[in-house]
Amino acid sequence: MGDDVSIDRARYDFKKAMQEIVNLRGRGTELISVYIPSHKQISDVTSYLRNEFSQSNNIKSKGTKKNVQGAIESIMSRLKTFKTVPENGLILFCGEVAAGGDQTRMVQYVLEPPEQISAFIYRCDSNFFIDPLTDMLREKKSYGLIVMDRSEASIGILMGKKVILIKNFDSQVPRKHRQGGQSAQRFERLIELAAHEFFKKIAHNVEEAFLERDDLQGIIVGGPGATKDFFVKEGYLHHELQKKVVDTFDAGYTDEYGLKELVTNAAASLHDMDLMREKELIQKLLSEIRKPGGGLSAYGEDHVRKVLISGAVDTLLVSEGLDMKRVKLSCINGHTREFTTSKTPSKLDCDECDSPVEDIESIDLVDHVFELAETVGSKLELI
Repeated sequence: MGDDVSIDRARYDFKKAMQEIVNLRGRGTELISVYIPSHKQISDVTSYLRNEFSQSNNIKSKGTKKNVQGAIESIMSRLKTFKTVPENGLILFCGEVAAGGDQTRMVQYVLEPPEQISAFIYRCDSNFFIDPLTDMLREKKSYGLIVMDRSEASIGILMGKKVILIKNFDSQVPRKHRQGGQSAQRFERLIELAAHEFFKKIAHNVEEAFLERDDLQGIIVGGPGATKDFFVKEGYLHHELQKKVVDTFDAGYTDEYGLKELVTNAAASLHDMDLMREKELIQKLLSEIRKPGGGLSAYGEDHVRKVLISGAVDTLLVSEGLDMKRVKLSCINGHTREFTTSKTPSKLDCDECDSPVEDIESIDLVDHVFELAETVGSKLELI
């Protein structure tokens, strides 16, 4: 249990740091990004950085040269604390970033990525180089979605918690007719031919959307009536995609709403997807809340903290977007106070004695809750 919480916290902290890093900008090409794979020796990296330090003497701008060399020195100093590179590698970002007006501030981030780094990268630019990390944070599992009938079809993708519409298109299949005799037979053949061509069009678009996706776990097909079953049974899909069809499910609509309805109706087949797992957790919580006295539920920060500290929590649900901090203040007379806020206060007086606050400790609220969960052995789920 503790290992699972630690892994989730590491991934959360990594995402949090990325949110900060992506918006940082330097005044010139003076922000340094270093990616170190696990097979690279620290000594080799240090030698490379010394050479870059020497090369930076050729920079014409005195300010830029000073900032680049300061960042390189800071990175080399931090590398001295590592004997070996961690299993997944090491990433360092360092440099002077704009802080408003004419001011700048030095930042340094040292990250252990959630996946292995394959190659050594040194980059000096006006922003930090995060392209390799963007792919690491992308949800690796996805399901293809198709909703269809004879008049309309939509193709989408389920990635983690998001249902994304890829394409929606109408058919040219004629509707019901009133002709009789031979005209009826001929018209019926035309309808079936048009339907056949429409199914081929759907299959072609599905092939373009899904065939090259390495992360595709399966394909779910839905729609009203028996058209969806006919489409799958008759093998219109590419043979490689046909193998990935999980099942067919009823859906009342064939537009973007139909894709979302399909995901809900296919819940059992998508059990391992984050979206379904989170829905089940929320539904379990709500079912407890509806019971007399709130059942086995607790909600609201103060109530949750109280039962969590007492060790009474089995599963704790926390919003991943909870952008708050837990702050602890200490005054010169030893009084302390803790509270939650959206930002760390810069200066406060003690509520008990009006003395100046001597020490301010601040931690991300989600990290704070992670620590509490680890201490008491509770399972934490980020929603």
